[in-house]
Amino acid sequence: MDSYLKHYIDGRWVDSIGGARHEVISPSTEEPCTEISIGTEADVDAAVVAARRAFATFSQTSVEERLALLARIVEELKKRVPDLGRSMAMEMGAPVSFASTAQAFAGIGHFGVTARVLKDFVFEETIGTVRVVHEPMGVVGMITPWNWPLNQIALKVAPCIAAGNTMVLKPSEECPGNAAILAEAMHAAGVPAGVFNLVQGNGPLTGNAISSHPDIDMVSFTGSTRAGILIAKAAADTVKRVHTELGGKAANVVLPDADFATHLPPTVQGIVANSGQSCIAPTRILVHKDREVEAVGFVKAYLEAVPVGDPMTEGPHIGPVVNKAQFDKIQGLIQSAIDEGAKLETGGTGRPADMNRGFYVRPTLFSGVTPDMRIAQEEVFGPVATIMTYADEDEAVRVANDTPFGLSMTISGDPAKAAALAPKMRAGIVTINSWGPDAGAPFGGYKQSGNGRENGVYGLREFMEVKSVIGAPVAA
Repeated sequence: MDSYLKHYIDGRWVDSIGGARHEVISPSTEEPCTEISIGTEADVDAAVVAARRAFATFSQTSVEERLALLARIVEELKKRVPDLGRSMAMEMGAPVSFASTAQAFAGIGHFGVTARVLKDFVFEETIGTVRVVHEPMGVVGMITPWNWPLNQIALKVAPCIAAGNTMVLKPSEECPGNAAILAEAMHAAGVPAGVFNLVQGNGPLTGNAISSHPDIDMVSFTGSTRAGILIAKAAADTVKRVHTELGGKAANVVLPDADFATHLPPTVQGIVANSGQSCIAPTRILVHKDREVEAVGFVKAYLEAVPVGDPMTEGPHIGPVVNKAQFDKIQGLIQSAIDEGAKLETGGTGRPADMNRGFYVRPTLFSGVTPDMRIAQEEVFGPVATIMTYADEDEAVRVANDTPFGLSMTISGDPAKAAALAPKMRAGIVTINSWGPDAGAPFGGYKQSGNGRENGVYGLREFMEVKSVIGAPVAA
């Protein structure tokens, strides 16, 4: 069992101040695989004190110093890729081949992208006679999820360092090991004491202590809309900046003349990648009514060819979902679709036939789904797809936009026609014949998918304050 019972505060691994021990259950074996301590308010206080103290000096470092630090972090993280892959495979079920490539390098890549943005970032500009400057935010509290754990951590840690902030990170208690490995890499890279602090823990205790802490200037959260609302409420009394990336329910609008063999595989792949545990998974497939039968046959064959297996073995298969609660939720949504009259085309409730333990979900497809069904409105977060039909473009757009979420949309078909349709999609990200984000593009959503943006130059700006200096001499 991996053991991370200590928190990383002020450049040292320290015992928790009264925190209870918590076991992480492996989703493939249903046995304990990792132990952490649940951070207390006292642990968060200690981390905030360290971060506040470090801010006084780190906020004054030069761009060149921060660029060098980011480069060292990247080099140290690259050394730990095997450890990161193993940890994520064991704790959240991403197959080790996927965890060591897509999962690990998505996170490492954000440090490199942020460094490139920082190198060219304009910290000061003149508007009329006013000097406008970007300055560090202060102490940032970060609360991150389990589904793309290192990726979501890096999207916050990297711009915080680039901006000159200090931070307190609480990763998900479902997948904490990668954050501890990151802390070890940060230490080896020479991150100054107090700049990066790691407090393991849960949402109700540790997360709430971060959200409500009066000496934290900003809280950045990625996770469910339900939890994001609670965090915003907890932060309200101290009027801190709240930055959220929340749930999604992405549609895949398949244009009437799309070539299924060409256009569908890159988008349907997003339904099963990471066992469907991606907030931008394009699970709601909208097809023209005249091509429904053809689409059902194509997607059904695709999903039935997806292997499901042990995440600790190499291969192109998908693994289990993260825990029993998530497994039970997915099973309930699959059953709700059956009960509400959708047609089960493949998959269904229960584990794959050759598995008797682990939180493995059968790749599942429904047709005959209508917008009022739960399966069409609620985020499943598993390898489950629905096929819905439309009569014309207006209906396709209306159904695609008919959810409380607005994180991502996908359009499959001729790129020029898809680009003409993209402005009608109420989402922060619109992908054409793909489903994943771009390494340098802003990431975030409309409506109940959150506020603010991560990644690249837009992500860096989120972690800065803007100051107007009026009356100072202006350079000619």
